[in-house]
Order: sequence, then structure tokens, then C-alpha cells
Amino acid sequence: MYEDILKRVDLFSNLDKKELHALAQTCQERKYSAGSTVVSQGDTGVGLYVITAGTVRITQAKNPDKAEEVLGTESAGGVLGEMALLDDLPRSATITAVDDVTALLLPVWDFRATVQSHPDIALKLLAVLSRRLRKAEKRVHDH
Repeated sequence: MYEDILKRVDLFSNLDKKELHALAQTCQERKYSAGSTVVSQGDTGVGLYVITAGTVRITQAKNPDKAEEVLGTESAGGVLGEMALLDDLPRSATITAVDDVTALLLPVWDFRATVQSHPDIALKLLAVLSRRLRKAEKRVHDH
């Protein structure tokens, strides 16, 4: 059921049906009412979120005394927290539900357990990350 949603996540673009199914089994649907916080800046990452309904606002406080800066919004189909699956760094932004939001959560620990039992997933993710790194390096050299 959740495979179709996960397939749209760029990080998972190389995964086959069986691998997507293994990840989908660990997903949980979460609902957030308008105005509630989905993720707080500075928290450890819970996992990857795919917004399935509603809109969220992404804000970042540059330092404790400054007002939050709005980085953008994401609505249905938007993906948040990909990097939380791969590193243990604190969240770099706060995510707030603008209206009632439904999201699919792929919890980080379940994700890592699935990757351990399906090592091919890790290799496919590395290919996607490598492509991104090449793009980023090209942008730096082109300027």
C-alpha cells in the first residue's frame, strides 16, 4: 500500500518492488492538526516523512535570539528528513502543520534494520547519493 508513496522518494528511486515492500512494512501513518509541530529543530531525527495530505511550513532559527526564518513549505508528495535515515545529526529545521496534515513516517531504526537484512538497498542508496554529490560538485566548479 505504501510502496507507491515510497517509490516517489528520490532516495528510493532505484529500489525494486521487493525492497520497497520491505521498507513499506515499517511505515506508520501519522496525523497532525493545524498548528502542531511535526519536527523541532535540534531534535534527533525520527525518520523520513512523506506528506500525503495537507501542507507544512519549514522554519529555521539561525541563533537563539533571532526570529525564525521561513525556508519554505511542502505539501502532498513532499519529502522531509531523508538525511535523518543516514546520519544522527540534529534536525536543522522546525516543521509545523499549516493545516491538518497526514504523513507517512519511515522510522529510522526500522529503516536501518531493513537495510541490514537487504544490503542491496544500501548500495542503491549510495548510487543516488553519489549522483547528488557529483551534481553538487559540478555546481561548485561551474561558479
